[in-house]
Amino acid sequence: MSSCPEAASPGGRSDRSRGPDEVPASPGMMNAQQLARRLRMENERLQCLKTKVFNQCVLPVMTYGAETWCFTKGLIHKLRVAQRAMERAMLGVSLRDRIRNEEIRRRTKVTDIAKRISTLKWQWAGHVARRADDRWSRKVLEWRPRVGKRRVGRPPTRWSDDLRKVAGSRWMQMAGDRLGWRSLGEAYVQQWTTEG
Repeated sequence: MSSCPEAASPGGRSDRSRGPDEVPASPGMMNAQQLARRLRMENERLQCLKTKVFNQCVLPVMTYGAETWCFTKGLIHKLRVAQRAMERAMLGVSLRDRIRNEEIRRRTKVTDIAKRISTLKWQWAGHVARRADDRWSRKVLEWRPRVGKRRVGRPPTRWSDDLRKVAGSRWMQMAGDRLGWRSLGEAYVQQWTTEG
């Protein structure tokens, strides 16, 4: 991500960089070009600060505990809708302006929430699978609670179901190879970041 533009002089550039045909403006007056340049720089700086606040404050709050969530398309959709609403508020545009989501993301330059939560979950899964001690996180992961007949209907989504789709049923053994796990992680993240 690019950093915020540096602070500039009130006119947008120093007096030394003034062209030969430009007339220095009096301290209280600016011509239209200088005013437009100054407003553009202020907007860039303000947008950069909004992006930083979103990425460093809002996104971590929205994704707190995402490592333990069972991902569904509905959950990802709700999170994306909330993020897009916040991005539109950052830019000061509404749905009636009919600006495409890709254009809004290009302007705001914020991190995609689906990418962030899928990366967090994949990293956490690898961390838990590589543990050798008898901690609760590993025990709960291997626990099979149901004995006997289950209820009618589709079983509820388990935490490890989407991991098994990408890495197979032996995903816990595959997590031991960090390089292989990292390359599989890219496929896992891609699964949740593609719109569809």
